[in-house]
Amino acid sequence: MRVQSFGRQATLIAGLTVSVFGCSPGEPETAYASSSTTSSSEAQSSQSVARVKGEALRLVLASSGNVARYRVREQLVGHDLPNDAVGETKSLTGALSIDSSGKVIRDVSKFTVDAATFVSDRDRRDGFVRGRLLEADTYPAITLVPTSIRGVNLPLPKSGSAAIEMTANLTVRDVTRPTTWKGTVQFANGSVTGSASTAFTFDDLLLEQPRVPVLLSVADTIKLEIDFNLVSQP
Repeated sequence: MRVQSFGRQATLIAGLTVSVFGCSPGEPETAYASSSTTSSSEAQSSQSVARVKGEALRLVLASSGNVARYRVREQLVGHDLPNDAVGETKSLTGALSIDSSGKVIRDVSKFTVDAATFVSDRDRRDGFVRGRLLEADTYPAITLVPTSIRGVNLPLPKSGSAAIEMTANLTVRDVTRPTTWKGTVQFANGSVTGSASTAFTFDDLLLEQPRVPVLLSVADTIKLEIDFNLVSQP
C-alpha cells in the first residue's frame, strides 16, 4: 500500500465538495445504489484467509445491509437553508479478524468499496465523482484497513449494544491516510450491525475551501459514513 502526500488527497476531497454544486435545495439528498453480493471467487478468498494463527473471531460483511456514504453540507446562492449533498453505494465487501486479546489482525482485515458505484440524485455529480474525482477506471477500489478497535470484547455478547471507536487506513486513488471512526453496534447471536463515521476539515489537509458561483458557502467538514452488517464466520 503506497502512501503519498496529503496534497493529492486534498485535491480529491476538494473535487468531492465542488461536485455538490449540482444539488437542489430542500431536504438532505440521499439516493440509493443497487445491492451487490459477494462473488464466488471473493467468498473463496475469504474462506482461504479465515484460519490464521491467533485468530479468535472473524466477521465478514453480509450480502445486504451495508452502505458507504459521503456527506457535505452546503449553502446555495439564492436559498435560505443549507442542505446535505449525499452519495451512496452498497457495493461493499470485506472482513475483520480479531485475536483472543481483542486486537485487530491487520493482514487479513480489509473492507473494499467499488469506486464506480456511488450514486446521488444527480447524474452530473455521479459522472464527476466516478470519472474525474475517483478515476474509477484506473483505481476501481477504495479500501479501509482497520488497525485497532475499541468497544468489542470477546466473546461477543448475544444481545445489546455498545459504542465503538476504530482506527483505520483509508486508501483512495493510491493515497492513504489514517482515520478514526466512531459509532455504535448492536449484537445478535454472532452478528454485529451498526454504523460509524469519520470527519475531517479542509484545514486538516491544508486545503482551501472551493469557491464556485452557485455556492454561497461549503462547510469546513467532510463526513464519511458506513452502515454495516457483519456476521461471524465459523
